[in-house]
Amino acid sequence: MNPTYTSSEQMIAVAARALRDGERAFVGIGQPNLAAMLAKKLHAPGLVMVYESGAVGAEPARLPFSIGDPCLVTGVASLQSMMDIFGLFLQGGLVDTGLLGTAQVDRYGNLNSTVIGDYRTPKVRLTGSGGACDIVTLASRVIVITPHEKQRFPERVDFITTPGFLSGHGERARLGIPGGGPQLVITDVGVLEPDDSGELALTAVHEGKAAEQAVSNTGWPLKVAPTLKRTEPPTDEELRIMRELDPGGVYLR
Repeated sequence: MNPTYTSSEQMIAVAARALRDGERAFVGIGQPNLAAMLAKKLHAPGLVMVYESGAVGAEPARLPFSIGDPCLVTGVASLQSMMDIFGLFLQGGLVDTGLLGTAQVDRYGNLNSTVIGDYRTPKVRLTGSGGACDIVTLASRVIVITPHEKQRFPERVDFITTPGFLSGHGERARLGIPGGGPQLVITDVGVLEPDDSGELALTAVHEGKAAEQAVSNTGWPLKVAPTLKRTEPPTDEELRIMRELDPGGVYLR
């Protein structure tokens, strides 16, 4: 990889480019937040950022440390209760895109942020769902950002915190889950997208990366698109904005 930028900066830049002007995005803290703020400053000034704590149309002057950070309230278009955010916005079909991180993602895009190992005697107990289950269940599409490591890409997640396509595309529809599910999984190697069956397949790689790196770091026989796209590296302007937003490199390392 070009030493002038990090793998995290590459992931965030690619995620930001996937966000569209005018859409309503339910944003997670950390790298997803950086991606949304970057998109808003560059090509999507009309992006409406929605946060679990109740901020709608947030205009944070700096990178929020949590969903309860006071900077989310300054200049906000609307401040709702958490119940209204989930009950009216999400269940009302008003969220176009969810932007999340995860600890594990499996073959069919199911996400785990609850435990690593057995639920009753876990190796690691994680933060839990928060709003992730609701977001992926109800948003029209979901973008996931996570490093491409074998322990993060098991064939089956240790615990389904958040349903992707469960055991295949038809099961989500059969159970009446309304949202579009994970449509992009952006890693430090490339981009995965669901095929017609709901199984994730590698469709793009970043500069300096190869499909073999994704295949060897995936816990199932990862499909690779016949025509593999290549993402563009972060531009100087993207890097400048990201580094201004996260000067300590908390999420950019």
